[in-house]
Amino acid sequence: MNSQEMTSYIYETDRLSFRGLCLSDIDGPYFHWFNDQDVCLHNSHGIFPSTRTKLSQYIEMLQKTNNNIVWAIIEKKRNIHVGNIALQGINLSHQTAEFAILLGDKSCWGKGYAAEAGEVLLTHGFKVAGLRRIHCGTSEHNVGMQKLALKLGMVQEGVRRKALFENGEFVDLIEFGILKTEFDFNNI
Repeated sequence: MNSQEMTSYIYETDRLSFRGLCLSDIDGPYFHWFNDQDVCLHNSHGIFPSTRTKLSQYIEMLQKTNNNIVWAIIEKKRNIHVGNIALQGINLSHQTAEFAILLGDKSCWGKGYAAEAGEVLLTHGFKVAGLRRIHCGTSEHNVGMQKLALKLGMVQEGVRRKALFENGEFVDLIEFGILKTEFDFNNI
């Protein structure tokens, strides 16, 4: 990672730092997460093979548009990129966005990093990006994401029946959302 990328942190917590994705991330563990079927179990990333070219194009697209906020999650203790967190599909007219997270480094699972990162991103979305509503959807089998949504203060808003194809079967998509007026800014 070059020195400019080292100083481009957007936020920091006690354990994590956040910055925009960089082309140099492709040379680290980031590239491999999207081909790891355990990491991609409940998302669509693992359906088609990931390539360096696809990831380069994605990062370049992020740098040219303003409808996605995608941050690299850096574990400060080891100074490594362990995941990504995003507000995607930002709609400025409706002041809404979809929350997404991918912890690619399996050694970070179960340590509360997703909630820590989620609180920072939701705060940024509501206070800085001017959003009034943030939502997410997940497979009925993705208990971890369901727990994270509830921990972040989201409310289950609905179920889209048999909307996802996962591991050879159609499963329900559970939808969650939170309004700016419902978010606990004191939790940060």
